Formats: sequence, structure tokens, C-alpha cells
Amino acid sequence: MKTFWNMNKTQKFNSLKKDLEADVCIIGGGLTGISTGYYLSKEGKKVVILEKDNICSCTSGGSTGKVTSQHGLIYKYLYDSKGEEFARKYFEANNKAIENIEDIINEEKIDCNFEKKSAFVFAESDKDIEKIKDEVEIVNKLGKNAKFVTDIDIPIDIVGAIEFKEQAQFDIVKYTCELANKIVENGGEIFENSNAIDLEERNKKYTISTDKGSITAKDVVIATRYPIITFPGYYFLKMYQSTSYAIAFDTKTDFNTNGIFINSEVPQISIRSVKHNDENLLLVVGYDYKTGSEIQGNPFDYLEARIKRMYPNAEKVISWTAEDCISLDKIPYIGEFSNIMNNIYVATGFNKWGITSSNVAANIITDKIMGRKNEYEEIFKSSRLEMIKNKDEMMNMIKEAGDSIVLKRIKDKETPTCTHLGCKLSWNQIENTWDCPCHGSRFTEDGEVLESPALKNLD
Repeated sequence: MKTFWNMNKTQKFNSLKKDLEADVCIIGGGLTGISTGYYLSKEGKKVVILEKDNICSCTSGGSTGKVTSQHGLIYKYLYDSKGEEFARKYFEANNKAIENIEDIINEEKIDCNFEKKSAFVFAESDKDIEKIKDEVEIVNKLGKNAKFVTDIDIPIDIVGAIEFKEQAQFDIVKYTCELANKIVENGGEIFENSNAIDLEERNKKYTISTDKGSITAKDVVIATRYPIITFPGYYFLKMYQSTSYAIAFDTKTDFNTNGIFINSEVPQISIRSVKHNDENLLLVVGYDYKTGSEIQGNPFDYLEARIKRMYPNAEKVISWTAEDCISLDKIPYIGEFSNIMNNIYVATGFNKWGITSSNVAANIITDKIMGRKNEYEEIFKSSRLEMIKNKDEMMNMIKEAGDSIVLKRIKDKETPTCTHLGCKLSWNQIENTWDCPCHGSRFTEDGEVLESPALKNLD
């Protein structure tokens, strides 16, 4: 997938061509997998990373590049649903991730356009103003000096916003590629175009098979956004996939701001500046919807119309889409893949805030593999399944999957079904793709896999 971040990327790694052994095999070469590999390689572990496409070519390469602990209006929700201590730990973990990323950039001398900015969630209508004020109150109670403001430096009329200072933005692909180079320097190996298709346990180690060879390792990290193993983790009952649309614009004004922005309303729009050929472009991401569901209107047209109201001379440079996993309780799943599978770890359900979440995950999983306790591991525990709190949404997901797999297949045998768990696919007329409404797999018009968890092409 070509995005703003990787349209000039030239770094390449070879495909796996033979069987290898490693201490740790990481499946997935996005920011989470590469960050985890970086930390583990510094610990002296022999790391092998398998990426089915090119590193940073999927969710990470399509992200906003915002480095922030301001995950929308999350803290009032966490405070009310989980308690003050839980909310504080979530906040601390993501703040620590910002510090970790900046430390890595400084230590490794990575040139990735890292810039400190304030982060804003703004409301455009009175109906959300109390939500903004409530969030300010809770965040300040948790220890952050959040501020309520009524003005931001982009031309949008707002009624109020919450400001987090000392947040940041960067070029995610440049950052990730440099971490990949460090892994190789530390003795690790990275293989692109090497699709993991099977995993089995043999003699207290795991063998991960691809179509070109296999990796045998004691520890395995599944960092594929949506886990490619279905059972026994049952993540398909605990989260769904969401697609967002993105466009980079030349506003003809050398667009630059003191902040990174996202609104509180639906449809959501996220705005920031990005450097390109010594100029600043505007990046807008949003209009997200559950993958495979019916799309109302054209998201690209909506985003373009919004930006042209702000900057009438703006011209589109490049556009793309990106998927992410949404957990039912809004908290990522990080840690052991399952209580009955030892030494397999997972990081998923980042709810579109994957940059700090990926660093949190990399540290938790590294600590687990190294036999250390991580102070934040319990709040992200991946084996949790809160049936009662999430029962309505969970029942909707079960009903939708059952309806798709059984009833619709009987009624409409002409429509293709997903090679993951057999759900009926939906046609996406915006991108000309087949999308799975159950678990978010996507296929080209000709049936080739675009997005996991499906591993096989359509028949």
C-alpha cells in the first residue's frame, strides 16, 4: 500500500529462503514488531522477524504519525469504568512511551522529523463541550497539566478543546526503518515477503512455517495487527477492525501549526502537518467505519470537502486507507496470547492509537520474555474477556458472524466468502475490494489477500 510515509521508501530486506532457528520469532514487521525486535536484540536475543509484505507497509505505514498519550477522550471513560488507579496507569504507560521513543531517537541519532507539539481534542458543537471539560478535570486529577482552550491555530470554529502539552509527531516509516537497521546490527534478521501461514509446537519450541521456509524459536510474538491465529485466543469475540481514510494536501500556504488535532464528533477528522520536500503539507485522517459495513457516501470526498472549506486552493497529493483493531473495552490486548499456550505473545486492539501503544507493547512483551515484571502488564492483560460489560456488542458480533457464515451463504452462493472463518464478504465500491464484516480481512477484486487475519486468497 502506497501512503505518504512510504511513497519514497527504498529500504528492502530479502525473503526467507531456508529454515532457521532463533530465540524469538516475531510475526509482523510494523512498528510493534520492529520495536519489540529492537528491544529484544539489545537484550542479546537472536531475533527473526517475518513480514508478509514490506516492513511498515500496512497499518503503521498508513498512520497519522502522532506520538501522544491523548487518545481521544479516553480518560473520563477509564476513570468511570475502571477506576482512578487504572486510568492513571494507562496514562503513565503512554506518557512513558513518548519518553521512550524520544530517547531512542536521540540515542540512535534517528532523523525522522520528530517535533514536539501540543495535542488537542476539539469540539465543534455545544453538545460535546461538557465532555471536553470533564476530560480536562479527570486528566488533571491523574497528574497531567491539561488545559481547556477555546482557540486553535487551524481555521475551524470550535466551542472548546482540551490541550496536552509536550506531545509529538514524527515520520513513522523513517523511524521504523532505522529501528530495523539497528536490529540487523544487533545480530537479528528481517525477512520481507515472507508470509507466516502455520504455527505448531514441537519439543517445547514453535515452528512457524512460510511458503519459503520455517523459523524455529522458543518464543513467538504475534504483531500482525489482527492475530493470524484464531484459537484459542478468541480475539474475534473481543474486537473488530475499523478502516480509516487519509489524504495529504498541499494547501499552497506552507501549512504548519503548533499542534496535532482531532475532533470529538463523528465523523472524526485528525489533522497535522507533515514535512515534504522542505515544505509542510496537511495530513487529514478520519471518517472511520467498521470494515465490511455499508459505507455512507464517499469518505475521500467528505475529507476533501472539509479541507477545501479551510483551504480553498488545497490540492490532493496522495490518498490511502488504513485498518486498525478496536477492542470492545477500548484497551489494547498485550501479553500472553492465551492461558494455555506458553511463550506466545500478542499485541493488538490499539484503537487507532498504535504509536505509543506499540512502545508500551514492546516493553511489556520484552519484559515477559526476559522474565521481568512490567508495572503496566496487568491493565493490558490480553487474556481478559469481560463478557458482562461488553455483552451487547459481543452478542452483536456473534450474531453478525453467524448470520454471515450460515444464513447469507445459503441465500447468496454467488458472493465470495472469507478464507478466514467463512463470512460472506461485502463489496467496497470506494476501493474496489472485498471486505469481511466479521473480522476485517480484505481482498482485491481478483481475490488476493490485502489485509489479515485471512492468510489465503479467495478461490
